[in-house]
Amino acid sequence: MTPLRMLPLLSALLLPGLALAQSFEPKNIWINPGFYSAHFDSGKGLENANPGLGFEYPLNDTYRVTAGTFHNSNRRQSHYVGLYILPFEFYGVKFGAVVGGFDGYPDYRNGNWFPAIIPTAAIEGKNWGLNIAYVPTIRNRLYGAISFQLKYRFGTHE
Repeated sequence: MTPLRMLPLLSALLLPGLALAQSFEPKNIWINPGFYSAHFDSGKGLENANPGLGFEYPLNDTYRVTAGTFHNSNRRQSHYVGLYILPFEFYGVKFGAVVGGFDGYPDYRNGNWFPAIIPTAAIEGKNWGLNIAYVPTIRNRLYGAISFQLKYRFGTHE
């Protein structure tokens, strides 16, 4: 799917969150250095370390927009854009999913953009946080994993 064809889908996902957005404050931007993926099928020679650069911005307590790029497990460059929806909280851990689009996986849509819904948990302190995601296996197309994304935000947070 070309990026232009993804535009209506991504707009439909992002616009409700933007309507709920608080005033923009740069100090609230989370920055991450990519992912570490613990693959379920460790015998496939996949790359567990997935360095990159990503951003996440909270619109409110439930919604966050995210975008970034990383070196994926197939040793290709991937990009992503999406919306975290984290409506549940249990002992300080937020639960929900990230809904968005990814590219760069050669066995899935020939590396083109594809939509995804990925169950996610987020643990956040004042400046440090960790996203934990369950990436499902899609047979002969995408290798499943538990993915860990460390994140940091600058500034003073209460």
